[in-house]
Amino acid sequence: MKTRLTEKKYVVPFVLITTLFFLWGFARAILDVLNKHFQDELHISITQSALIQVTTYLGYFLMAIPAGIFINRYGYRRGVVFGLTLFGLGALAFIPGNTFYAFLAALFVIGCGLTFLETAANPYVTELGPKETASSRLNLSQTFNGMGCFMATLLVGQFLFQEGSSGDVAVPYGIMGVLVLLIALVFTRVKLPEVVHESHEPNRPHATHWAVLRNRWFVFGLLALLAYEVAEISLNSYFVNFVTGTGWMSKLDASRVVSLALVIFMVGRFVGSWVMRSVRAEVMLFWCAVGTVACMIVTMLNLGTVSLVALILNYFFEAIMFPTIFSLAIRDMGAGTKSAASLLMMTPIGGCGFLLMGYIADHSNPFLPFVIPLVGFSVVLLFAYKTIKVKNVG
Repeated sequence: MKTRLTEKKYVVPFVLITTLFFLWGFARAILDVLNKHFQDELHISITQSALIQVTTYLGYFLMAIPAGIFINRYGYRRGVVFGLTLFGLGALAFIPGNTFYAFLAALFVIGCGLTFLETAANPYVTELGPKETASSRLNLSQTFNGMGCFMATLLVGQFLFQEGSSGDVAVPYGIMGVLVLLIALVFTRVKLPEVVHESHEPNRPHATHWAVLRNRWFVFGLLALLAYEVAEISLNSYFVNFVTGTGWMSKLDASRVVSLALVIFMVGRFVGSWVMRSVRAEVMLFWCAVGTVACMIVTMLNLGTVSLVALILNYFFEAIMFPTIFSLAIRDMGAGTKSAASLLMMTPIGGCGFLLMGYIADHSNPFLPFVIPLVGFSVVLLFAYKTIKVKNVG
């Protein structure tokens, strides 16, 4: 029997918060074409360009707990507004920027802003309806994250890799900065209902981060989400470098193919959201993890077109992983939900795994770096398997 996705009183908040998923999907996906752009324009190596990911996701790591404390104290809406403001100002900082390190500083500010957005939006969506459909609801919202990723690689990739000349990176970031600040203004005018959890300690309505870390299944979920972020972000960041480094296609074609892969990713999240209204999230996560591990192995075998197809197909299987692991990790956390969410938002630091992929690519062959996402997806597979066994899910 299917359980309703949300309740009538939560429809408007659900729609408003879901728009944010598009925004940070767009911002994070730009990085996947920015790497190759900076390599060519600034004449740096893959390893050096990985500092783009390192700097952005360092913002997540350093700001996650402060974001959780802020949201615990001031609520979801103020967390969203503050995050949007940082995001917009960081994007506008690209306009005067004219050096690699100036761009890195702007990306760090954007990363801090995105941390507030994701720390607020991800757990908030899981609360807007029945607990049984939390994973399905978050996957549906994350579908718009996939749409943002697709639009970013397609539009920005076409702009930066246009034939005959290279576009100015300040243009897309300037437009994005203005748009984000306008949306921040909108959120200052809307009212989002706060979800209040019962607490055994009336004077302490929110569990501390240390208290949350005493929950061993949450810690397992935290490690699984970190492993996924290592795999997913590193894979996205390496995609254009891989298909151009093997001589399979040009940069412009590569940006189009990665856009196609992200469409498949978006479809995967939509299908996953629909399927999980009838199938337990743990089971769905297990079989998708099997699919990603198989795809990585086939990609590493250097089978030409077959390896390329496996790499693209991997996006379908990995699509449901972040929202599903996230919702499983914070399930039944009660008063610890906001603190748990902020700890989970430290996991994008896994994007620094691209630094290792870049080093391997610079010192070996284009196929060996895929061992990094293979290990990451294997950890997710173990988490799903253990969760099924412990929860006795058939």
